[in-house]
Amino acid sequence: MNPIRVAIVGCGRISDLHQIGYRGRQDAKIIAVCDTNKAHAKKKAKEWGVDKVYTDYHQVLEDREVEVVELLTPHHLHCPMTVQACQAGKHVSVQKPMALSAAEADEMIAAADKAGVTLRVYETFVYYAPAMRARQMIEAGEIGDIRAVRMHVNSGTGDTSWDVPLSAWLWRFNEKQCGGGPLVFDHGYHLFSLGYYLGGPVEKVFAWIDQTPVKEAGGIVKIDAPAMIMFQYKASHRYGQLDIEHTPKMRIYSDYYADDDRIEVIGEKGILFINRYTTKTVDLPELMLFKDGKTMPVPVEGVEWHDSFIATTHDFIEKLKTGGQPRLDGLTGKAVLQFTLAALQSAATGREVRPDDVK
Repeated sequence: MNPIRVAIVGCGRISDLHQIGYRGRQDAKIIAVCDTNKAHAKKKAKEWGVDKVYTDYHQVLEDREVEVVELLTPHHLHCPMTVQACQAGKHVSVQKPMALSAAEADEMIAAADKAGVTLRVYETFVYYAPAMRARQMIEAGEIGDIRAVRMHVNSGTGDTSWDVPLSAWLWRFNEKQCGGGPLVFDHGYHLFSLGYYLGGPVEKVFAWIDQTPVKEAGGIVKIDAPAMIMFQYKASHRYGQLDIEHTPKMRIYSDYYADDDRIEVIGEKGILFINRYTTKTVDLPELMLFKDGKTMPVPVEGVEWHDSFIATTHDFIEKLKTGGQPRLDGLTGKAVLQFTLAALQSAATGREVRPDDVK
């Protein structure tokens, strides 16, 4: 059987984590890279042992050997590039957030359905081993019916974290290109995905999103934090909250982004704690269970953030081989997007917003 042939489109910092899921596999391989910066694309191709280097996305789509495109491009390009790939008969894995609007998501879903190709959103937080184990325990009734999902993230700085150039961030402060702020809409999509994955569909959302001015490159940009987002699930007697803080004076040491992400799932009989994602800020096991008056660690393997990228890629490969449904297919990705956009709309209007009503 010939390996599934993949093109990585967009060779920014995150691409290093996308490519590791293809290492050592006989059933899938990266055969092309594409970036408007040719020198950057050639550098990645050399590092990854890839022969084909493109600077024009249409060249990728014209390459008959390419079966799958992984789109690691700015948010405003997700919809048009996905639609074009589907029309060219390519399967698509598009980085989160899926699109800028639910209408764009519909367009992407329709294009994939018409072409008979697979569309999935590349989202790692729902493939993080402690989160997947927590989901298994919830489904097994370990903590009873869920009553609340609490999620937290705050940003910091650290000498060991990724050095991402300002040029890679500037578009994230252009609303027409990014669709929303870097913390609530961009990074927040991870948390909204996780809230949906652990608690199910959401009925309504209410949010406060503040703005913090930050000096960057001689100018002022605004970070969308602090923020507090509350939501009611469609399941009865089930609620959630997400708080987001911008805390650059806090030293957080990480091999990736200096972000503190932690989650609690409160059930009728117990509580599950996910204590890390990109970094470990509390000296506790990655997954813990409180039940029957005792707190105990839940052993899990593969707890580094890069492990979730490997799991995300491996699952996609298996789904392409078997014809199965990706965890974040087009419709699920749209539901998470509507959940995310509902928070932005609520903060802007001061009203509750139903994700199902978001266009």
